[in-house]
Amino acid sequence: MSLQCGIVGLPNVGKSTLFNCLSNAKAQSANFPFCTIEPNVGVITVPDERLGRLAELCHPQRVIPTTVEIVDIAGLVKGASRGEGLGNQFLANIRETDAIIHVLRCFDDPNVVHVDGSVDPVRDREVIDTELQIKDLETVESRIAKVEKQARTGGDKQAKVQLGVLEKYREALSQGRPARSVEFETRDEQQAARDLFLLTAKPVMYVCNVDEASAVSGNSYVDAVREAVKDEGAQVLVLAAQTEAEIAELDTYEERQMFLEELGLKESGVSRLIKAAYALLNLRTFLTAGSDEVRAWTFREGMKAPQCAGVIHTDFERGFIRAEVIKYQDFVELKSEAAVRAAGKMSIEGKDYLVKDGDIMHFLFNV
Repeated sequence: MSLQCGIVGLPNVGKSTLFNCLSNAKAQSANFPFCTIEPNVGVITVPDERLGRLAELCHPQRVIPTTVEIVDIAGLVKGASRGEGLGNQFLANIRETDAIIHVLRCFDDPNVVHVDGSVDPVRDREVIDTELQIKDLETVESRIAKVEKQARTGGDKQAKVQLGVLEKYREALSQGRPARSVEFETRDEQQAARDLFLLTAKPVMYVCNVDEASAVSGNSYVDAVREAVKDEGAQVLVLAAQTEAEIAELDTYEERQMFLEELGLKESGVSRLIKAAYALLNLRTFLTAGSDEVRAWTFREGMKAPQCAGVIHTDFERGFIRAEVIKYQDFVELKSEAAVRAAGKMSIEGKDYLVKDGDIMHFLFNV
């Protein structure tokens, strides 16, 4: 299941430094605009403490975590929607992603230039949001011109649905609101909205890149961002990218944990970001556990048992019979599959079972 989060932001806010921490891909990081031209793609392991606990109980030959793709997209500038900087290329790269990680500079450093000459994360956010909204409004206006006559004079029901969706989007975007702020009730409207692939319809998370001293409690810049986005329902995550880069250079897990404890952190910002990005994409994890392998598998929230079986292999979905399901907590408490069975804690589920995060699954199929 290949889904991507795109890292966006103005030049020199710390996107590539953060990406390097996430992926160890060592994207070029330099103190000048447009350092990133082509998008860098990293396949990132999703931290999951449950795998380690299952491995202790099952003693498998291998442990395989799940992953998420992160894309480092070049810095946008004011006027990108009109092609300023490398705007058209960058906007196209954003369109190909499934969710947006918007990095905001929330630190002072005279040695790191700011493209607008001063640090103001709320202004920076508005610059990028405005460029994306302008591009979306262009898309909406163009589509309205194509379907309006067909919807008003013909009997095309689908065109009428599309026009209704487009008009709601036009109203929101004209008022400076993102497309994701518009809600649709019917399934036809929701499908028509998805088919537009609008930039501001994508879920977004704001990452406040702070100095080391602000890594735990944030600062006034972070407070201003939280206030500015409070009505969006968007998540705000605080981390110090440069400090995360230093942590990533340490050789052992023990050294990294000691560094985090000195800072007053229980978990690295990178680990928190990866988990949050996974959730932002509406992804969840089911597990398989045995002596050969303990493995995490990615599925979308709302998928049923046969669809999740298909994540492992298409034959599993095609020939699905039933699923044997163990809750993670029951497995950990009883310490083996045999003990779970003996306690009557294993459930047998059919085609309509909605898989839950952390379910330990065994699929029976016949093709």
